[in-house]
Amino acid sequence: MSEDEAVLVIVDGANVVGSVPDGWWRDRRGAAVRLRDSLVPYATAGLPGLPGLPGPVEIVLVVEGAARGVDSVAGVRVASAPGSGDDLIAGLAAAAGPDRECVVVTADRGLRQRVEAYGARCVGPRMVRPPRRPGNESMSG
Repeated sequence: MSEDEAVLVIVDGANVVGSVPDGWWRDRRGAAVRLRDSLVPYATAGLPGLPGLPGPVEIVLVVEGAARGVDSVAGVRVASAPGSGDDLIAGLAAAAGPDRECVVVTADRGLRQRVEAYGARCVGPRMVRPPRRPGNESMSG
């Protein structure tokens, strides 16, 4: 990885949103917007708990289905998958190439195997989205 090139962090939006039962299924697009906004601080600070991954990092949030069309914001590029989000994520990991460090945030085992074949490192959704406390499953917050 060149010193000028930030680590690429690809976030599996559907998988990360679905990792916390907070009512996301009632408003998939809104859930993707909230996830996007929560990722912004990581663009400069890096991923917590991962040695060697201080910021800045380049974050790409991949969305699909009803969440498509969410706008990018400073610090987080949103990529809308025309079909399978997993296929787009795998394509992004492959395009990063062997010389760029790439981290994929997902708990999807099949996707993990695909992107690890391209040299990507995988971390679970809790790296960017701590679980909600019991009794706090509303859509607020």
